[in-house]
Amino acid sequence: MSTTPLSSADLKRRSFLRAAFTGAVITPGILSAAEVEKVIAQSDDSFNEPARDLPLVEDTDVIVCGAGPAGIAAAITAARAGARVRLFEWRGCLGGVWTAGLLGYFLDFDKPGIAKELRDRLDARDARANSTSARRFCYDPEALKMLLEEMCVEAGVKFQFHTRVAAAYREGRKLTTVVTESKSGRQAWSAPVFIDTTGDGDLGAHAGCNFEIGEAKDCPCQPMSLNALLMVKDVEALREFVRFGKPNEGENTDSEKKKRIKDVIVSTGHFPSYAGSTLWHIRGNLIFAMLNHEYGIKPWDAAEITAATVRARAEMNKMVNGLRSLGGPWEGIQIVATAEQIGVRDGRRIMGRFTVTEEDLVKGARYDDGVTRATFGVDVHATSAEHNQNKAPIHVTNIKVKPYDIPLRALIAKDVDGLMMAGRCISGDFISHSSYRVTGNAVSMGEAAGVVAAIAATTKRMPHDVAWSEGEAKLKEIGHRA
Repeated sequence: MSTTPLSSADLKRRSFLRAAFTGAVITPGILSAAEVEKVIAQSDDSFNEPARDLPLVEDTDVIVCGAGPAGIAAAITAARAGARVRLFEWRGCLGGVWTAGLLGYFLDFDKPGIAKELRDRLDARDARANSTSARRFCYDPEALKMLLEEMCVEAGVKFQFHTRVAAAYREGRKLTTVVTESKSGRQAWSAPVFIDTTGDGDLGAHAGCNFEIGEAKDCPCQPMSLNALLMVKDVEALREFVRFGKPNEGENTDSEKKKRIKDVIVSTGHFPSYAGSTLWHIRGNLIFAMLNHEYGIKPWDAAEITAATVRARAEMNKMVNGLRSLGGPWEGIQIVATAEQIGVRDGRRIMGRFTVTEEDLVKGARYDDGVTRATFGVDVHATSAEHNQNKAPIHVTNIKVKPYDIPLRALIAKDVDGLMMAGRCISGDFISHSSYRVTGNAVSMGEAAGVVAAIAATTKRMPHDVAWSEGEAKLKEIGHRA
Protein backbone atom coordinates (compact mmCIF):
# COMPACT_ATOMS: atom_id res chain seq x y z
CA MET A 1 0.00 0.00 0.00
CA SER A 2 1.30 3.45 -0.91
CA THR A 3 1.95 5.79 1.99
CA THR A 4 2.14 8.89 -0.20
CA PRO A 5 -0.11 11.58 1.32
CA LEU A 6 -2.70 13.43 -0.73
CA SER A 7 -1.45 16.55 -2.45
CA SER A 8 -3.08 19.93 -1.87
CA ALA A 9 -4.53 19.69 -5.38
CA ASP A 10 -6.10 16.34 -4.53
CA LEU A 11 -7.54 17.78 -1.33
CA LYS A 12 -9.11 20.69 -3.19
CA ARG A 13 -10.49 18.31 -5.81
CA ARG A 14 -12.11 16.19 -3.13
CA SER A 15 -14.61 18.57 -1.50
CA PHE A 16 -13.54 19.00 2.11
CA LEU A 17 -13.57 15.48 3.57
CA ARG A 18 -14.51 15.17 7.24
CA ALA A 19 -14.09 12.54 9.90
CA ALA A 20 -17.60 11.94 11.23
CA PHE A 21 -16.92 11.24 14.88
CA THR A 22 -14.49 14.05 15.65
CA GLY A 23 -15.54 16.47 12.96
CA ALA A 24 -11.83 16.99 12.16
CA VAL A 25 -10.73 17.68 8.60
CA ILE A 26 -8.74 14.80 7.06
CA THR A 27 -5.26 16.17 6.39
CA PRO A 28 -2.19 14.64 4.71
CA GLY A 29 -0.41 12.17 6.96
CA ILE A 30 -3.54 11.03 8.85
CA LEU A 31 -4.70 8.72 6.03
CA SER A 32 -2.68 7.66 3.04
CA ALA A 33 -3.79 8.60 -0.44
CA ALA A 34 -4.74 5.00 -1.19
CA GLU A 35 -6.82 4.75 2.00
CA VAL A 36 -8.70 7.94 1.28
CA GLU A 37 -9.24 6.98 -2.38
CA LYS A 38 -10.71 3.64 -1.24
CA VAL A 39 -13.12 5.40 1.12
CA ILE A 40 -14.45 7.76 -1.56
CA ALA A 41 -14.24 5.42 -4.55
CA GLN A 42 -17.99 4.86 -4.78
CA SER A 43 -18.76 8.35 -6.08
CA ASP A 44 -17.16 11.74 -6.52
CA ASP A 45 -20.34 13.19 -4.98
CA SER A 46 -20.45 11.07 -1.83
CA PHE A 47 -18.28 10.13 1.09
CA ASN A 48 -18.38 6.63 2.55
CA GLU A 49 -18.11 7.29 6.27
CA PRO A 50 -15.77 4.82 7.96
CA ALA A 51 -17.38 2.55 10.53
CA ARG A 52 -16.39 3.15 14.13
CA ASP A 53 -17.44 2.13 17.62
CA LEU A 54 -19.43 4.70 19.61
CA PRO A 55 -19.75 4.99 23.38
CA LEU A 56 -23.09 3.43 24.36
CA VAL A 57 -25.17 4.51 27.38
CA GLU A 58 -27.76 2.02 28.66
CA ASP A 59 -28.89 3.62 31.93
CA THR A 60 -32.31 4.87 30.82
CA ASP A 61 -35.93 3.69 30.63
CA VAL A 62 -37.30 6.48 28.42
CA ILE A 63 -35.45 8.73 25.98
CA VAL A 64 -37.20 11.94 24.89
CA CYS A 65 -35.84 13.78 21.85
CA GLY A 66 -36.81 17.45 21.78
CA ALA A 67 -37.43 19.69 24.82
CA GLY A 68 -40.24 21.90 23.56
CA PRO A 69 -43.71 22.03 25.16
CA ALA A 70 -44.45 18.35 24.43
CA GLY A 71 -40.95 17.17 25.32
CA ILE A 72 -40.70 18.80 28.73
CA ALA A 73 -44.17 17.46 29.63
CA ALA A 74 -43.26 13.95 28.45
CA ALA A 75 -39.94 13.88 30.30
CA ILE A 76 -41.26 15.30 33.57
CA THR A 77 -44.30 13.01 33.57
CA ALA A 78 -42.29 9.88 32.75
CA ALA A 79 -39.84 10.67 35.55
CA ARG A 80 -42.62 11.33 38.06
CA ALA A 81 -44.17 8.02 37.01
CA GLY A 82 -41.01 6.19 38.07
CA ALA A 83 -38.93 5.97 34.90
CA ARG A 84 -35.29 6.94 34.42
CA VAL A 85 -35.43 9.63 31.76
CA ARG A 86 -32.99 11.34 29.42
CA LEU A 87 -34.07 14.45 27.48
CA PHE A 88 -32.08 15.77 24.52
CA GLU A 89 -32.40 19.30 23.15
CA TRP A 90 -30.41 20.88 20.31
CA ARG A 91 -30.77 24.45 21.59
CA GLY A 92 -29.38 26.00 24.76
CA CYS A 93 -32.58 26.08 26.81
CA LEU A 94 -35.74 24.12 27.55
CA GLY A 95 -39.08 25.21 26.11
CA GLY A 96 -38.49 25.12 22.36
CA VAL A 97 -40.85 27.46 20.56
CA TRP A 98 -41.93 29.02 23.88
CA THR A 99 -38.43 30.22 24.75
CA ALA A 100 -35.90 29.81 21.92
CA GLY A 101 -38.72 30.62 19.49
CA LEU A 102 -40.24 33.53 21.47
CA LEU A 103 -43.74 32.33 20.57
CA GLY A 104 -45.25 34.70 23.10
CA TYR A 105 -48.63 33.09 23.63
CA PHE A 106 -50.06 29.96 25.27
CA LEU A 107 -53.17 28.65 23.46
CA ASP A 108 -55.77 26.00 24.39
CA PHE A 109 -54.13 25.91 27.83
CA ASP A 110 -57.17 25.55 30.08
CA LYS A 111 -56.27 21.95 30.97
CA PRO A 112 -55.33 19.97 34.09
CA GLY A 113 -51.95 18.49 34.90
CA ILE A 114 -48.74 20.19 33.84
CA ALA A 115 -50.65 22.95 32.04
CA LYS A 116 -52.28 23.97 35.32
CA GLU A 117 -48.99 23.57 37.17
CA LEU A 118 -47.29 25.91 34.70
CA ARG A 119 -50.06 28.49 35.10
CA ASP A 120 -49.82 28.36 38.89
CA ARG A 121 -46.04 28.46 39.05
CA LEU A 122 -45.80 31.31 36.53
CA ASP A 123 -48.36 33.23 38.61
CA ALA A 124 -46.25 32.67 41.71
CA ARG A 125 -43.39 34.41 39.87
CA ASP A 126 -45.61 37.17 38.50
CA ALA A 127 -44.59 35.92 35.04
CA ARG A 128 -47.95 35.39 33.30
CA ALA A 129 -48.46 38.86 31.79
CA ASN A 130 -51.21 39.97 34.17
CA SER A 131 -53.82 37.73 32.53
CA THR A 132 -56.97 36.30 34.07
CA SER A 133 -57.47 33.79 31.25
CA ALA A 134 -56.44 30.17 31.72
CA ARG A 135 -57.08 29.33 28.07
CA ARG A 136 -54.76 31.85 26.38
CA PHE A 137 -52.17 34.17 27.87
CA CYS A 138 -48.76 35.77 27.42
CA TYR A 139 -45.71 35.09 29.62
CA ASP A 140 -42.18 36.14 30.52
CA PRO A 141 -39.89 33.89 28.39
CA GLU A 142 -36.85 34.20 30.65
CA ALA A 143 -38.87 33.25 33.73
CA LEU A 144 -40.23 30.25 31.82
CA LYS A 145 -36.72 29.05 30.96
CA MET A 146 -35.83 28.99 34.64
CA LEU A 147 -39.08 27.34 35.66
CA LEU A 148 -38.75 24.49 33.17
CA GLU A 149 -35.19 23.77 34.26
CA GLU A 150 -36.29 23.68 37.90
CA MET A 151 -39.18 21.32 37.12
CA CYS A 152 -36.92 18.91 35.21
CA VAL A 153 -34.31 18.94 37.99
CA GLU A 154 -36.99 18.36 40.62
CA ALA A 155 -38.38 15.39 38.66
CA GLY A 156 -34.95 13.84 38.19
CA VAL A 157 -34.84 14.24 34.40
CA LYS A 158 -31.32 14.10 32.96
CA PHE A 159 -31.38 16.72 30.23
CA GLN A 160 -28.60 17.69 27.84
CA PHE A 161 -28.46 20.81 25.64
CA HIS A 162 -26.73 21.28 22.27
CA THR A 163 -27.48 17.66 21.40
CA ARG A 164 -29.33 16.58 18.27
CA VAL A 165 -30.60 13.13 17.31
CA ALA A 166 -28.61 12.09 14.21
CA ALA A 167 -29.56 8.45 13.62
CA ALA A 168 -31.79 5.67 14.90
CA TYR A 169 -31.38 1.90 14.78
CA ARG A 170 -33.85 -0.97 15.06
CA GLU A 171 -33.82 -4.68 15.66
CA GLY A 172 -36.61 -5.79 13.38
CA ARG A 173 -39.52 -3.46 14.15
CA LYS A 174 -38.17 -2.47 17.57
CA LEU A 175 -36.34 0.83 18.00
CA THR A 176 -33.38 0.11 20.26
CA THR A 177 -30.80 2.88 19.87
CA VAL A 178 -30.46 6.52 18.91
CA VAL A 179 -27.25 8.30 18.01
CA THR A 180 -26.76 11.93 18.95
CA GLU A 181 -24.26 14.54 17.84
CA SER A 182 -22.97 17.27 20.13
CA LYS A 183 -19.78 18.91 21.35
CA SER A 184 -19.08 15.51 22.91
CA GLY A 185 -19.08 13.92 19.45
CA ARG A 186 -21.31 11.04 18.34
CA GLN A 187 -22.82 9.03 21.19
CA ALA A 188 -25.22 6.08 21.22
CA TRP A 189 -28.08 5.70 23.70
CA SER A 190 -30.37 2.73 24.21
CA ALA A 191 -33.69 2.48 26.05
CA PRO A 192 -36.86 0.36 26.02
CA VAL A 193 -39.04 3.31 24.86
CA PHE A 194 -38.42 6.51 22.91
CA ILE A 195 -40.57 9.62 22.44
CA ASP A 196 -40.29 11.91 19.42
CA THR A 197 -41.05 15.47 20.52
CA THR A 198 -38.80 17.14 17.94
CA GLY A 199 -41.79 18.91 16.37
CA ASP A 200 -40.61 17.99 12.89
CA GLY A 201 -40.66 14.23 13.49
CA ASP A 202 -36.88 13.92 13.15
CA LEU A 203 -36.59 10.78 15.29
CA GLY A 204 -39.48 9.05 13.52
CA ALA A 205 -37.92 9.82 10.13
CA HIS A 206 -34.51 8.50 11.24
CA ALA A 207 -36.22 5.33 12.51
CA GLY A 208 -37.84 4.69 9.13
CA CYS A 209 -41.43 5.75 9.85
CA ASN A 210 -43.70 6.89 7.06
CA PHE A 211 -44.91 10.47 7.41
CA GLU A 212 -46.90 13.24 5.75
CA ILE A 213 -46.16 16.94 5.35
CA GLY A 214 -48.37 19.87 4.44
CA GLU A 215 -51.33 19.44 2.14
CA ALA A 216 -49.43 17.16 -0.23
CA LYS A 217 -46.18 15.19 -0.48
CA ASP A 218 -44.09 18.27 -1.28
CA CYS A 219 -46.19 20.79 0.68
CA PRO A 220 -47.57 23.46 0.28
CA CYS A 221 -46.99 23.71 3.98
CA GLN A 222 -47.84 26.43 6.46
CA PRO A 223 -45.42 29.38 6.64
CA MET A 224 -42.77 29.93 9.30
CA SER A 225 -42.48 33.06 11.49
CA LEU A 226 -39.45 34.55 13.24
CA ASN A 227 -40.73 36.23 16.39
CA ALA A 228 -39.09 38.97 18.45
CA LEU A 229 -39.06 40.87 21.73
CA LEU A 230 -39.56 44.62 21.33
CA MET A 231 -39.19 47.57 23.70
CA VAL A 232 -41.45 50.60 23.27
CA LYS A 233 -41.44 54.02 24.88
CA ASP A 234 -45.00 53.84 26.28
CA VAL A 235 -47.06 50.69 25.70
CA GLU A 236 -50.26 52.46 26.78
CA ALA A 237 -49.88 54.83 23.84
CA LEU A 238 -49.98 51.76 21.57
CA ARG A 239 -53.00 50.11 23.19
CA GLU A 240 -54.99 50.19 19.95
CA PHE A 241 -52.30 47.94 18.43
CA VAL A 242 -51.20 45.71 21.34
CA ARG A 243 -53.04 42.78 22.92
CA PHE A 244 -53.20 43.04 26.70
CA GLY A 245 -53.98 40.31 29.23
CA LYS A 246 -56.65 42.56 30.76
CA PRO A 247 -58.11 44.74 27.99
CA ASN A 248 -59.86 47.97 28.87
CA GLU A 249 -63.62 48.20 28.64
CA GLY A 250 -64.62 49.08 25.07
CA GLU A 251 -61.15 48.31 23.73
CA ASN A 252 -60.88 47.42 20.04
CA THR A 253 -60.87 43.71 19.13
CA ASP A 254 -57.85 41.55 18.37
CA SER A 255 -58.76 41.46 14.67
CA GLU A 256 -58.99 45.26 14.63
CA LYS A 257 -55.57 45.50 16.27
CA LYS A 258 -54.12 43.24 13.57
CA LYS A 259 -55.56 45.37 10.79
CA ARG A 260 -54.21 48.57 12.35
CA ILE A 261 -50.72 47.05 12.67
CA LYS A 262 -50.78 46.01 9.00
CA ASP A 263 -52.03 49.42 7.91
CA VAL A 264 -49.40 51.34 9.85
CA ILE A 265 -46.59 49.11 8.49
CA VAL A 266 -47.94 49.62 4.96
CA SER A 267 -47.85 53.38 5.60
CA THR A 268 -44.06 53.08 5.95
CA GLY A 269 -43.84 51.69 2.40
CA HIS A 270 -43.63 47.97 3.18
CA PHE A 271 -46.38 45.34 2.92
CA PRO A 272 -45.73 42.81 5.72
CA SER A 273 -45.22 39.18 4.71
CA TYR A 274 -47.81 38.37 7.41
CA ALA A 275 -50.84 40.63 7.05
CA GLY A 276 -52.18 39.39 10.37
CA SER A 277 -49.26 40.80 12.37
CA THR A 278 -49.69 40.68 16.14
CA LEU A 279 -48.19 42.42 19.19
CA TRP A 280 -48.65 41.08 22.75
CA HIS A 281 -47.89 42.79 26.06
CA ILE A 282 -45.53 41.03 28.49
CA ARG A 283 -44.78 43.55 31.23
CA GLY A 284 -43.81 47.20 31.48
CA ASN A 285 -42.95 48.39 27.98
CA LEU A 286 -41.80 44.95 26.77
CA ILE A 287 -43.86 43.25 24.05
CA PHE A 288 -43.77 40.15 21.83
CA ALA A 289 -44.04 40.60 18.05
CA MET A 290 -45.12 38.21 15.29
CA LEU A 291 -44.89 40.22 12.07
CA ASN A 292 -43.61 37.93 9.30
CA HIS A 293 -44.17 34.80 7.22
CA GLU A 294 -41.72 32.66 5.25
CA TYR A 295 -43.50 30.52 2.65
CA GLY A 296 -42.90 27.01 1.31
CA ILE A 297 -39.91 26.17 3.53
CA LYS A 298 -39.25 22.49 4.23
CA PRO A 299 -38.43 22.20 7.94
CA TRP A 300 -35.81 19.48 7.40
CA ASP A 301 -33.80 21.51 4.86
CA ALA A 302 -31.13 23.41 6.80
CA ALA A 303 -30.17 25.60 3.85
CA GLU A 304 -33.79 26.65 3.27
CA ILE A 305 -34.36 27.37 6.97
CA THR A 306 -31.15 29.40 7.11
CA ALA A 307 -32.18 31.54 4.15
CA ALA A 308 -35.69 31.96 5.59
CA THR A 309 -34.29 33.06 8.96
CA VAL A 310 -31.98 35.62 7.35
CA ARG A 311 -34.83 37.05 5.27
CA ALA A 312 -37.19 37.13 8.24
CA ARG A 313 -34.69 38.84 10.53
CA ALA A 314 -33.98 41.47 7.87
CA GLU A 315 -37.70 42.08 7.33
CA MET A 316 -38.34 42.32 11.08
CA ASN A 317 -35.66 44.99 11.41
CA LYS A 318 -36.97 46.83 8.33
CA MET A 319 -40.49 46.95 9.76
CA VAL A 320 -39.39 48.07 13.22
CA ASN A 321 -37.12 50.73 11.75
CA GLY A 322 -40.03 51.93 9.62
CA LEU A 323 -42.33 52.15 12.64
CA ARG A 324 -39.71 54.07 14.61
CA SER A 325 -39.40 56.59 11.78
CA LEU A 326 -43.09 57.48 12.23
CA GLY A 327 -42.42 58.98 15.65
CA GLY A 328 -45.36 59.66 17.94
CA PRO A 329 -46.32 56.52 19.88
CA TRP A 330 -43.74 54.55 17.83
CA GLU A 331 -40.86 56.77 18.91
CA GLY A 332 -37.97 54.73 20.30
CA ILE A 333 -39.38 51.29 19.43
CA GLN A 334 -36.50 48.83 19.13
CA ILE A 335 -35.79 45.12 18.88
CA VAL A 336 -34.47 43.60 22.10
CA ALA A 337 -33.95 40.16 20.56
CA THR A 338 -35.10 38.11 17.60
CA ALA A 339 -35.80 34.44 18.27
CA GLU A 340 -32.95 31.92 18.26
CA GLN A 341 -35.07 29.67 16.03
CA ILE A 342 -37.64 30.48 13.40
CA GLY A 343 -41.10 29.25 14.39
CA VAL A 344 -42.18 26.20 12.38
CA ARG A 345 -45.91 25.48 12.09
CA ASP A 346 -45.86 22.53 9.72
CA GLY A 347 -43.36 19.65 9.93
CA ARG A 348 -43.54 15.90 9.45
CA ARG A 349 -46.62 14.13 10.78
CA ILE A 350 -45.47 10.62 11.71
CA MET A 351 -47.91 7.85 10.78
CA GLY A 352 -49.45 6.37 13.90
CA ARG A 353 -51.87 3.59 14.77
CA PHE A 354 -54.66 6.14 14.37
CA THR A 355 -54.83 9.30 12.27
CA VAL A 356 -56.74 12.34 13.54
CA THR A 357 -58.78 13.79 10.69
CA GLU A 358 -60.92 16.76 9.78
CA GLU A 359 -63.95 14.56 10.44
CA ASP A 360 -62.94 14.24 14.11
CA LEU A 361 -63.04 18.03 14.45
CA VAL A 362 -66.38 18.39 12.70
CA LYS A 363 -68.19 15.71 14.69
CA GLY A 364 -66.44 16.37 18.02
CA ALA A 365 -65.07 12.82 18.21
CA ARG A 366 -64.90 10.96 21.51
CA TYR A 367 -62.57 8.00 22.10
CA ASP A 368 -62.04 5.65 25.04
CA ASP A 369 -58.31 6.32 24.75
CA GLY A 370 -58.68 10.08 24.35
CA VAL A 371 -55.66 11.65 26.07
CA THR A 372 -56.77 15.28 25.73
CA ARG A 373 -59.69 17.28 24.41
CA ALA A 374 -58.69 19.90 21.84
CA THR A 375 -60.83 23.00 21.43
CA PHE A 376 -58.76 25.28 19.17
CA GLY A 377 -60.17 26.14 15.73
CA VAL A 378 -58.75 25.46 12.28
CA ASP A 379 -55.76 27.81 11.90
CA VAL A 380 -54.24 27.53 8.42
CA HIS A 381 -52.04 30.54 7.66
CA ALA A 382 -51.67 31.77 4.09
CA THR A 383 -49.46 29.38 2.14
CA SER A 384 -48.13 31.95 -0.35
CA ALA A 385 -47.18 35.63 -0.45
CA GLU A 386 -49.88 36.21 -3.08
CA HIS A 387 -52.53 34.74 -0.79
CA ASN A 388 -51.25 36.87 2.11
CA GLN A 389 -51.43 40.10 0.13
CA ASN A 390 -54.62 39.59 -1.85
CA LYS A 391 -56.72 37.34 0.37
CA ALA A 392 -57.00 36.63 4.10
CA PRO A 393 -53.66 36.06 5.91
CA ILE A 394 -55.34 33.12 7.64
CA HIS A 395 -57.55 30.82 5.56
CA VAL A 396 -61.22 31.33 6.32
CA THR A 397 -62.93 27.96 6.22
CA ASN A 398 -66.43 26.77 6.86
CA ILE A 399 -65.13 24.13 9.27
CA LYS A 400 -66.84 24.48 12.62
CA VAL A 401 -64.71 22.75 15.24
CA LYS A 402 -66.39 20.93 18.10
CA PRO A 403 -64.19 19.92 21.06
CA TYR A 404 -62.66 16.57 20.06
CA ASP A 405 -60.49 13.84 21.57
CA ILE A 406 -56.95 13.01 20.48
CA PRO A 407 -56.58 9.24 21.05
CA LEU A 408 -53.50 7.58 22.47
CA ARG A 409 -53.19 5.54 19.25
CA ALA A 410 -52.29 8.72 17.33
CA LEU A 411 -49.25 9.03 19.63
CA ILE A 412 -47.92 5.52 18.91
CA ALA A 413 -45.88 4.93 15.74
CA LYS A 414 -47.41 2.56 13.23
CA ASP A 415 -44.21 1.36 11.55
CA VAL A 416 -41.83 1.11 14.51
CA ASP A 417 -42.35 -0.46 17.93
CA GLY A 418 -41.16 1.27 21.08
CA LEU A 419 -41.62 4.74 19.56
CA MET A 420 -44.17 7.33 20.61
CA MET A 421 -44.81 10.91 19.43
CA ALA A 422 -46.22 14.00 21.12
CA GLY A 423 -46.83 17.54 19.92
CA ARG A 424 -47.31 18.61 16.33
CA CYS A 425 -45.58 15.50 14.87
CA ILE A 426 -48.35 13.10 15.92
CA SER A 427 -50.47 11.28 13.35
CA GLY A 428 -53.06 13.59 11.80
CA ASP A 429 -54.14 15.16 8.52
CA PHE A 430 -53.37 18.71 7.39
CA ILE A 431 -56.61 20.28 8.66
CA SER A 432 -56.71 18.57 12.08
CA HIS A 433 -53.02 19.39 12.56
CA SER A 434 -53.79 23.10 12.16
CA SER A 435 -55.99 22.79 15.26
CA TYR A 436 -54.16 20.42 17.61
CA ARG A 437 -50.67 21.87 16.95
CA VAL A 438 -51.03 24.65 19.58
CA THR A 439 -48.99 24.19 22.73
CA GLY A 440 -51.74 23.52 25.26
CA ASN A 441 -52.51 20.33 23.37
CA ALA A 442 -48.81 19.56 22.97
CA VAL A 443 -48.36 19.61 26.75
CA SER A 444 -51.28 17.23 27.34
CA MET A 445 -50.04 14.90 24.62
CA GLY A 446 -46.59 14.98 26.19
CA GLU A 447 -48.02 13.96 29.55
CA ALA A 448 -49.86 11.04 27.95
CA ALA A 449 -46.82 9.83 26.02
CA GLY A 450 -44.63 10.21 29.11
CA VAL A 451 -46.85 8.21 31.44
CA VAL A 452 -47.48 5.41 28.92
CA ALA A 453 -43.79 5.24 28.04
CA ALA A 454 -42.89 4.97 31.73
CA ILE A 455 -45.41 2.19 32.32
CA ALA A 456 -44.29 0.30 29.22
CA ALA A 457 -40.58 0.58 30.01
CA THR A 458 -40.83 -0.36 33.68
CA THR A 459 -43.15 -3.34 33.01
CA LYS A 460 -41.24 -4.60 29.95
CA ARG A 461 -44.08 -3.97 27.50
CA MET A 462 -44.49 -2.00 24.31
CA PRO A 463 -46.50 1.26 24.42
CA HIS A 464 -49.21 -0.25 22.22
CA ASP A 465 -49.73 -2.95 24.88
CA VAL A 466 -50.53 -0.38 27.61
CA ALA A 467 -54.21 0.46 28.04
CA TRP A 468 -54.99 4.16 28.43
CA SER A 469 -56.91 3.33 31.62
CA GLU A 470 -53.52 2.43 33.16
CA GLY A 471 -52.12 5.75 32.04
CA GLU A 472 -55.06 7.68 33.49
CA ALA A 473 -54.73 5.85 36.79
CA LYS A 474 -51.01 6.63 37.00
CA LEU A 475 -51.60 10.31 36.16
CA LYS A 476 -54.08 10.54 39.02
CA GLU A 477 -51.63 8.75 41.30
CA ILE A 478 -48.90 11.32 40.59
CA GLY A 479 -51.36 14.21 40.89
CA HIS A 480 -51.62 15.25 37.23
CA ARG A 481 -55.29 14.59 36.66
CA ALA A 482 -56.66 14.67 40.18
